[in-house]
Amino acid sequence: MSIATMRKALTGVSGVPVTAYDGKGEVEPRITAKVYERVAAAGIHNIVAAGNTGEFYALTPQEIRIVHEAAVSGVNGKAPVTAAIGRSLREAIGMAKDAAAIGASAVMSHQPVDPFAAPAAQIDYFCNLADASTLPLIAYVRADGFSVDDVIRLANHGNIAGIKFATTDLMLLQRAIAAADPAGALFVCGLAESWAPTFTAAGARGFTSGLVNVAPHLSLAVHDALERGDFGAARAIVSQLEPFERMRTKFRNGANVTVVKEAVTFSGLDVGPVRVPGLPLLDQHDREELHRLLRGWNAAGDNQIPPHQQHSAKAAG
Repeated sequence: MSIATMRKALTGVSGVPVTAYDGKGEVEPRITAKVYERVAAAGIHNIVAAGNTGEFYALTPQEIRIVHEAAVSGVNGKAPVTAAIGRSLREAIGMAKDAAAIGASAVMSHQPVDPFAAPAAQIDYFCNLADASTLPLIAYVRADGFSVDDVIRLANHGNIAGIKFATTDLMLLQRAIAAADPAGALFVCGLAESWAPTFTAAGARGFTSGLVNVAPHLSLAVHDALERGDFGAARAIVSQLEPFERMRTKFRNGANVTVVKEAVTFSGLDVGPVRVPGLPLLDQHDREELHRLLRGWNAAGDNQIPPHQQHSAKAAG
């Protein structure tokens, strides 16, 4: 995929599906592919394989390859598949080569988690990886401490399609967008629907989403409203999502993936618990609260609970 085509896809919703595990805790490629198939069928513009919602850091490199393969199989050409890569630079380069070999459209590099990483050297990491990759790269920027010059260096790299900007330093975001080459990398909101209106107002385009696993049409509705410049409509939809997203922030975001996986399982597709150190399962109170929310979305026509599950969902209430 050309870098221009990838940048166009990034202006939409970048969905991050969950990774399914079997009863023994091993990656279940068939169910994982089914999750990706459902997200692709909903019309999500870019699908990220083994992102944070896919538990990248809880997977071995071999398991990451399995998830990438399941993603390419499940999406089946309906959308670009962006394969998440990372860890050491040498491992990331190897993952990028593997992703190209199995038919991914682009790669997204997780920000290094080395406790001694220096900001400028982290930019070097992204740029070196972009140099080595035959696929366009999306750089996932999560930490504070970068300068405008650091971010511009990323944005102006010829093989970096986008910057997934996942901090709340909006002053840095605005200054970097203003200073970067307009023909360079796209700045994408990396903090999902809740922050998408604010980031769009600051000049970003598109946003990432874990909600696409259970209610992709709500994610697309937020995107459509922002593309029309209707911030009021976007905020109204975001307000519906607030209880779901707030529950994900519990335990310093330790329940982030847990909530999504519980919602996917409630929809009729058992994807197993989250691997530690994430919270494996919700407690009974939070599970019941989440189920009430999902049933409410369903009653309003806003959830993807299949018909066979709707009767048991209502009975559970």
